[in-house]
Amino acid sequence: MRAKFMHFVRLGAMGGAVVGLLHNASAVSAGGGGGGLDQRDRSGSWMRRSRLYLNAKEYGETVNDLYMGHGTKWNSNWDMREPESLVKPLKKDATEEEKSEHKKKVDEKKAKATRVLILVRHGQYNLEGKGDLERYLTEVGREQADLTGQRLKAILHKHLEEKQDENGNVIKPNVSMTKSTMTRASETGDIIHSHLPHLDIKSCDLLREGAPCPPEPPTKKGDWDVGPEDFFVEGARIEAAFRKYFHRADPTQTEESVDILVCHGNVIRYFVCRALQLDPAAWLRMSVLNGSISMVVIRPSGRVSIRQVGEAGHFPPHLLTFN
Repeated sequence: MRAKFMHFVRLGAMGGAVVGLLHNASAVSAGGGGGGLDQRDRSGSWMRRSRLYLNAKEYGETVNDLYMGHGTKWNSNWDMREPESLVKPLKKDATEEEKSEHKKKVDEKKAKATRVLILVRHGQYNLEGKGDLERYLTEVGREQADLTGQRLKAILHKHLEEKQDENGNVIKPNVSMTKSTMTRASETGDIIHSHLPHLDIKSCDLLREGAPCPPEPPTKKGDWDVGPEDFFVEGARIEAAFRKYFHRADPTQTEESVDILVCHGNVIRYFVCRALQLDPAAWLRMSVLNGSISMVVIRPSGRVSIRQVGEAGHFPPHLLTFN
């Protein structure tokens, strides 16, 4: 291992030289002539003796390490709803009948529908406010919320259509809306709801803004007045919110559902990292605009994908704000 590491370091330190040597060797071989082959052989022999001969098979995984050393693998039971984990495991000496019954129970626990979570950041708010009640939306923030409501109504038009079952009974749209209890998010949610009046709207303290976890790289000293105790308390709350809202569909759900969560920048960024099973400490490496829309899709298999993060194409330039 040490020899390979030193070999790699030497290659890294003299990368330019190696490229030049390989280029020259190729040029010699392509140039033809009686002495071309001999010169190419001498070049190759010299590179081998100098331990500068590139071996793609040996160094490919090291040089092009896309995992960056993390070795991250997808956890299929991230929400503790993997069907096999919800059924009592089979005994080693299970009969064919018991195996058949076990398979039936597993199938009954499988999700059948996709869940879509739409994460909306609140509009711009009054930074001069001393407390939450004084940190209400500015005029810009109210305009942002209004346009976001219009945007959601447009992109969800198919989900919002009332349908009828085989008996002619009206089936209500499987769309819900929940807002943080903080003033700026609550006001944003109410304005959005004015465009989606048929939806039930709820409030949730778990979605309030806070400090999810210490970011990496860390913030500069004095930039953010947050201590370890804040991460300890608020991080647990935000993680509880993630576990409450992020999971695959219940087995009884048969149609795609949409859950709109009107909340905050830190919360949304943490949710995105957690949903993708990335290091949550990376949450501060991205930004989401006021009134922007992020979308997470959770499929029946438990696989998760991101359709958009901080999308704000429905705003004119003067409404593109971060605060």
